[in-house]
Amino acid sequence: MFKKILVPTDGSQLSERAIEAAVSFASETGASLVAIGVAEAYPFPLGAEGGVVPDMSSFEASLREAAEKHVQHVAELAATKNVSCKTTVVTGFSAADEIVNAVGEFGCDLIWMASHGRTGMQRMLMGSQTQKVLAHAVAPVLVYPLKK
Repeated sequence: MFKKILVPTDGSQLSERAIEAAVSFASETGASLVAIGVAEAYPFPLGAEGGVVPDMSSFEASLREAAEKHVQHVAELAATKNVSCKTTVVTGFSAADEIVNAVGEFGCDLIWMASHGRTGMQRMLMGSQTQKVLAHAVAPVLVYPLKK
C-alpha cells in the first residue's frame, strides 16, 4: 500500500520509538524510507537593536551536524532490516513546513512521526510539530503513539 515513507527525526527518545516501528513496518511491507532532519534556523530579528547582528553560523552548523547524525542513525537502523533509506537534512524556520514540503519533493505517500509529549498550557501556547503537520499534510500521517 505505502511505497515511500517520510520519517522525521529530531533525535529524541520520543522519535526513536516511532523510527523503530517505521523501519519494522517498511521491512514487512517492502516500503522504502526517507529520513528527514530539520535544523531550525535561529529566528533573530532583522532590525537588531544597537546595530549588532550576531553571527549564528556556528550555531546553525551545530544544529545541522546534529540533524545529520540523527538521519544517519535512521539509515543505519534501516540497513539492519534491509530497508532502503534516503536521508535529507534541511534548514528552515518551521520543522512542520519542511516536513510537509519534503513529501512532494521525495514523492512520499505516508508521513510516519511520533506524537509529542507536550501537555496542558504548553501545548495550547506552542502546539506541536505533529499537530502542525497534521493540519497541512498532503499525504496521510501516521502518528505513532508513545506510552508514558
